[in-house]
Formats: sequence, structure tokens, C-alpha cells
Amino acid sequence: MPNTSPPRILVFDSGIGGLGVVQALRSLAPSLTLDYLADTALFPYGEQDDDFLRERITQLIRHACALLQPTLVIIACNTASTLALTPLRETLTLPIVGCVPPIRWAGRVSKTRTIGLLATSATARRPYLAQLHHNYAADCKLIIHGSRHLATMAERAFRGEILEPESVQHELAALFEQSDGSNIDAIGLGCTHYTFLMPYFQRLGPPGMMWLDPAPAVAQQALRRLSDVTEGPLTAVPSTPPDRFFLTAPPPHGADLAQHIAWLGFTNGWQLLP
Repeated sequence: MPNTSPPRILVFDSGIGGLGVVQALRSLAPSLTLDYLADTALFPYGEQDDDFLRERITQLIRHACALLQPTLVIIACNTASTLALTPLRETLTLPIVGCVPPIRWAGRVSKTRTIGLLATSATARRPYLAQLHHNYAADCKLIIHGSRHLATMAERAFRGEILEPESVQHELAALFEQSDGSNIDAIGLGCTHYTFLMPYFQRLGPPGMMWLDPAPAVAQQALRRLSDVTEGPLTAVPSTPPDRFFLTAPPPHGADLAQHIAWLGFTNGWQLLP
């Protein structure tokens, strides 16, 4: 039965990567009420053990749902989605939207039939990438770079730091210098953090390259699911609690973070999850 109370979405990521999805949600539904949870205590997830992460993420999302009472949850993290979507959907009754690397999209638009994927080291080593490739882009060659550094660079870029172009070029070279890398004409972003590196990718990458950011598609899917379980407009009412931004540990640049999340609607700054 549809919920008649004002809806609110909980967006989860290991860091600021999910804010690309928030940005897309703000564009599509400006009045929607959002909570954000970043697991800053364990960022970056690429350095953690899979079994430990699965248990950690599952328990954290369950706790957050009990505390914040969202209408829908977005797992705006590729690593978290692959590890925790199944156990979360088995135990929670609300809709949960995840994200996967846009291999299908890349296969659909590539003319050279050679596609690239920029991901974290954790995502790059997961077997499900081979499944996505086989199911949706089997006629393409897939070239992957699992970076240990791009997510941290994205966090810095989001806070307004200017990155050294050479550091980004070094990561791109790790993709293009692989066998047949020069044939790549479409690159999927396999980490939600990389949204905030898009200006660097577009400036430093080959001319005409198609850079595929799945954040808008994730936001659109979330709104479709939300409309299935709610009645009335997707807007807040005066009694609705304001948008909230939660962390699991204090960030190293808290003042900078508070300043830069304000333009996404989190005007009360950040707070630690109780």
C-alpha cells in the first residue's frame, strides 16, 4: 500500500561519491527530502576485506534505517552495492536502489567495440564485472583500470582543491596504455566518486571520448521506485525534518566539507551518526 507521509531518501556511500546522485536528484526533484550517510570511518572501501565490508555495510544501513526512517535507500557505491544489496533486500522491506558500472551503456554506444572502465581496485577485482561484460557487452573488448587513488582525488576535488593534472593523467594512462587501449571510445565510471573528476577526465582525455556517468540514471530509477510506494507529490511539508548529512567518523577537512555540501542542500553541516 502506498505511503502517504512525505517521502525521504537515504543516500549511502563510503565518502562523498554518492553526492553525484544527490546532485542529480536535486535537479530532477528539487523539493525532495534527503539524508546522506558516508562511512568515513572506513573510507576507502577498496582497502577492506569483502566479508568484513558486507557485514559492516549491512549492519550500518539497518541501523540508519531504524534511526532515520527513510522511504527508500540508494546504495550509491559500486562496492557496497555488489556486496550488500542482496542481504539488505532480504531483511528490509523498503525499496533499495543500487548502482553498477555502466558496462551495458558503454557497449550500447561504442563504435570501436572497445570500451573502458575506471573503477576502484575493489570493484575491478570482482567477478560480477565479467558477468556484466558477458551479459551486456560480449562483443566488446573491456579494458579496466582499478585505481587506488582516484577516489581520494575525487574527495579532494569536491572540497575545491585543484589537482595536479599529471596525477590524473597518470591514472588515465594506466587505462589507455593497456593492449588495444588506444581503441577505446567509451569509458564508464565504475565509482560514484569519479563524478567529481569528470572535468579533469574531459579535459585530459582523448578528444571525442564518451565519458559515461551513471549517477543521473541511478537518480531516475530511485524516483521511479519512490513513485511506486508513495502517494502525492515528492515534496516536503513544513513539519518535515530538514536534510541531514551523517558521517561515521570526523572527516580530516570538516570545515571544507560543510562548506561544499551546503550548495547541495545540507545547510546544517555534517554530524556523526548516533
